[in-house]
Amino acid sequence: MNATGKLEDFSRLLTALYGGLLAEPPWEDFLRSLANWLGGTYATLILTAPGTSKPGTIVTPGADPQTAEDYAESFFTSDPFKGLPEGRVTSFTEFLQGDTRGSAFWRDFLEAAGGDQILGVDLHFDSGFEARLRVTRDASRADFGSAEKDALQSVVPHLRDALRLFERLQAWGTEHGVYRGMVEQMGVAAIILDHEGKVMRTNAVAERLLAEKDGVERAGERLRLASIVEHRGLEKLLRSLKADTDPASLPAHRFRIERPSGRRDLGAVAKPVTAPAFMRSGAGAALALFVSDPGQDARPDPEAIRDLFQLTRMEAMLAAALAGGASLVDAADKLGIAHNTARSHLRSIFAKTGARRQSQLVHLLHAGMPELGGPSI
Repeated sequence: MNATGKLEDFSRLLTALYGGLLAEPPWEDFLRSLANWLGGTYATLILTAPGTSKPGTIVTPGADPQTAEDYAESFFTSDPFKGLPEGRVTSFTEFLQGDTRGSAFWRDFLEAAGGDQILGVDLHFDSGFEARLRVTRDASRADFGSAEKDALQSVVPHLRDALRLFERLQAWGTEHGVYRGMVEQMGVAAIILDHEGKVMRTNAVAERLLAEKDGVERAGERLRLASIVEHRGLEKLLRSLKADTDPASLPAHRFRIERPSGRRDLGAVAKPVTAPAFMRSGAGAALALFVSDPGQDARPDPEAIRDLFQLTRMEAMLAAALAGGASLVDAADKLGIAHNTARSHLRSIFAKTGARRQSQLVHLLHAGMPELGGPSI
């Protein structure tokens, strides 16, 4: 292959690598492309924390699913091909001197997986996790040589950068889930609008509120308030969010949303979304609208509690029942569990939430966000 062809292949490989950051599931196209580029049978990416008995993530597109499952369940801890020199491509045979085909790992796993003709590289990150990349070639073919090792080594810096970005995206997603769960737990509807007033995202509470069509609803892709005055005020606020306006300099806008049904007004807080200047137009997020219903059931949603505090499903259901005013005995009866079981679950809830007493737990579950303590008109 000429130099131009090699460059094009490498470019396609990097496109698959960075494109894998947003793919679902991630990395599969990259690993297929990498195996093909190196003349391998398949490639594997393992993301794990040191000292664990099972990998956190293992992706091997094209491999027998049962073989991958067997490795994760039974052979991950006994795999001798780990602890490689950080960032340096190493072959299985050079890392493990001697007749590897006589080892128990070969007999029990590698032979079924296709052989020990493997190239690998281990990467370690400041946050503590490590990545193991492996490229395997069928035993019927010639072993990997220096050309393949050099080629894989050229990918390592890009893989390291891509994994750093992936880690940051995953951390952001986790934090977003916590905040989302907290807002839903408090019974707050969250609606994100773009600069044209189109609804970009909503949480479960907002979906229920919009479905009621009592004061606020969807009109096609846009949000519509029942009161013309309130709706025009929202549109005016959106128009004020120009590309040259710093959202952080604008205060939150508090107002009430009248409901045609005659039920109590909804309380609303509209906050400009802080974003880089190049995203302050068109389909970029412009406004976060938080809406609270003073007449709603104050009991937090069990699923929101579960997400926020990492409780089990039964613990979350028990916590929700207690937050709704039930005693521990009544909550146990309602959930169909023994009182002693409920007490055991409560101790676990205390440990996970940091609460020390039942009253403190209930207060924690009902503690609202400061800016939603009630709209000031």
